[in-house]
Amino acid sequence: MRAARRWALISAACLAGLALAALALNSVRAAPLTADLSDHLIKITTGFTGTDVLLFGATDGPGDVIVVVRGPAARTAVRRKHRVAGIWVNRSQVVFSDAPSFYAVAASRPLEELMGTQALKRHQLGPWGIKLTAEEEDDDGLRIAYQAALNRIRSAEKLYQLESKKVRFLGEQLFRVDITFPSNVPTGIYTVQVFLVRDGDVVTAQTTPLKIEKHGFDYEVFEFAHTHSALYGLFAIALALAAGWLASVVFRRS
Repeated sequence: MRAARRWALISAACLAGLALAALALNSVRAAPLTADLSDHLIKITTGFTGTDVLLFGATDGPGDVIVVVRGPAARTAVRRKHRVAGIWVNRSQVVFSDAPSFYAVAASRPLEELMGTQALKRHQLGPWGIKLTAEEEDDDGLRIAYQAALNRIRSAEKLYQLESKKVRFLGEQLFRVDITFPSNVPTGIYTVQVFLVRDGDVVTAQTTPLKIEKHGFDYEVFEFAHTHSALYGLFAIALALAAGWLASVVFRRS
């Protein structure tokens, strides 16, 4: 009797599991857009030279895909040099309170073919995706000039990738794109946004987090030195004294 009841419970659990799996599969199929990353954590070690992260996904039918990657925003000053008595010095600057540390965009087709300028501005995509706020600059033309300078500087450092990379479709529904992160990529929490575009507008969007952090012995020493500076100083002094004593013993014997 107990064995029959046990088998009945097991059968009920299996049926419930199959029902949940079927519901999950149907919800995935019903979703207009599903996307994920091959890795949600990038570890920066001593020999880090940059890396690529694969973004892949599927749509529920024909459409275009736009991918936007943003790094954590930070207060950033852009300075302009002037020549004074034959020497170049910084004399003017504009401080932006919310400049993203990293920005990259990818699309299945050129952005101008997918959406109008107003729609691109509304969703902050492509060249219109970096909208900065100046702290004390009221001159809009000057702010735009300094923002253009920041775009040029970070584009040269490969931190701003404003030229849209190609999102490749495998058939009509499956897509993929490699997101490139250079060796100087800042640490922090990144957001990866995927937009499904049809008939010139965004149908749906999905956001996935990505974390970039430092790892390794060098970083552990750096963190220890900054979080426990007094103890690190005592350890460094003790190590120097020990090294000096050992050297004196070696040379005395020789």
